[in-house]
Amino acid sequence: MSFPVRRLRRLRQNEHIRRMVRETTLHVNDLVYPVFITHGKDIARPVMTMPGIYCLSIDKLIEDLEEVVELKIPAILPFGVPAHKDEVGSGAYDNNGIIQQAVRAIKKAYPELLVITDLCLCEYTSHGHCGIIKEGRVLNDPTLELLARTAVSHAEAGADMIAPSDMMDGRVGVIRRALDENGRHDISIMSYSAKYSSAFYGPFREAACSAPQFGDRKTYQMDPANSDEALREVWQDIEEGADIVMVKPALAYMDIIRRVKDEFGYPVAAYNVSGEYSMVKAAAKKGWIDERGIVMEIITGIKRAGADIIISYHARDVARWLGGE
Repeated sequence: MSFPVRRLRRLRQNEHIRRMVRETTLHVNDLVYPVFITHGKDIARPVMTMPGIYCLSIDKLIEDLEEVVELKIPAILPFGVPAHKDEVGSGAYDNNGIIQQAVRAIKKAYPELLVITDLCLCEYTSHGHCGIIKEGRVLNDPTLELLARTAVSHAEAGADMIAPSDMMDGRVGVIRRALDENGRHDISIMSYSAKYSSAFYGPFREAACSAPQFGDRKTYQMDPANSDEALREVWQDIEEGADIVMVKPALAYMDIIRRVKDEFGYPVAAYNVSGEYSMVKAAAKKGWIDERGIVMEIITGIKRAGADIIISYHARDVARWLGGE
């Protein structure tokens, strides 16, 4: 008998065998595509730190989403870039704010497209923090009231799902109660449960004009060194009524994705964030990597780690590649 008896390479001999025994399979239904929206008309402003990504006016967004729908990407995650900002982020909960206008237009043009609205104040505050500021500190409980108002206004505009990203304590419970009290029992919550204070957010902050004007977000976003804390954050959000929990970023936190999935068995989303996207794009532009190969490996790795839903700026390319283009 030849040695060894067990030859694992037998199941790698050709593409058909590899497909038959493949443990992790990507599908377009796994994807959510983030978009940036601003006031005005006929605007398609490139995000210089994120090649291929644009900040669009609502009319241009509606045009752009035609391909997203054709690719059968099931959901988008819109971020608003308002024309006006103030200390309390009033544009976030204005019933005629940029996100509220955009959601109404999107649902009219593409009623079947799932619209998940990011819920935070940082894009709308003049100081760039995710809540109300007093004496240099972000106040937790007064911020919750504004987040609840924002959630209700998003739901009334037609949002299908609310995704609070602020990392204030207790916000999922407050948002759930506000939605229920306003008859929005069917609106689900996808909470940014384990959101780390990460260096990978830089390109997004340029796109959304949301960088803090002083200090940082370490007092409310998680320490990248912590893992057990993530489980406590996720547990709290589930207890308060979250339907889906999220880990953000994805690449440096695949262990967290796995722990969350194993511990709770809840639907888990992972956000493949702007810095992760831009690094790939920059290296591909230099010809240092195979962009398609790298992207598909990254997205497959995120799903293998336990993510059911993957939010990624690569989503359109991934959908094309999965479709055989």
